[in-house]
Amino acid sequence: MDKRFNHFDEAGNAVMVDVTGKDETVRSAAARGRIRVSREVFEAVQTGTAAKGDVLGVARVAGIMAAKRTWELIPMCHPLMLTNTAVDFTLDADRLEIEAVCRVKLAGRTGVEMEALTGVSTALLTIYDMCKAMDRGMVIGEICLMEKSGGKSGHYERQEK
Repeated sequence: MDKRFNHFDEAGNAVMVDVTGKDETVRSAAARGRIRVSREVFEAVQTGTAAKGDVLGVARVAGIMAAKRTWELIPMCHPLMLTNTAVDFTLDADRLEIEAVCRVKLAGRTGVEMEALTGVSTALLTIYDMCKAMDRGMVIGEICLMEKSGGKSGHYERQEK
């Protein structure tokens, strides 16, 4: 695998990578992140009683929308025709955390890691936005790529340490 930075031309200028010659393959990625919240926020999200409404429902839609528009936010990302995007949540009452996972898939010439990472980040930011009146001390973190498949570099799966 070529590990050179290919977002720069010979003169050092930032460029979009030319993927014209790459083969189309099925590509997928999954990213994860967490938000640590207060007991009040956790219970409001869990019971669906937050003043701004269905926090996880809105966050899910926001994450999906963000994944589809990643190319508008990250300068060198290609506009992609995603064929599937999903955002799911797991609530951990012991740790007062909400985990978000964004899974993205397409048949194309470039991977979808950035789309999965953007989707999960936006979902977590939406939770923060909808709950900040209850708790401005929420902490978003542990955003990472969990898995990717397809393309010349093959399969990657995060090994937890």
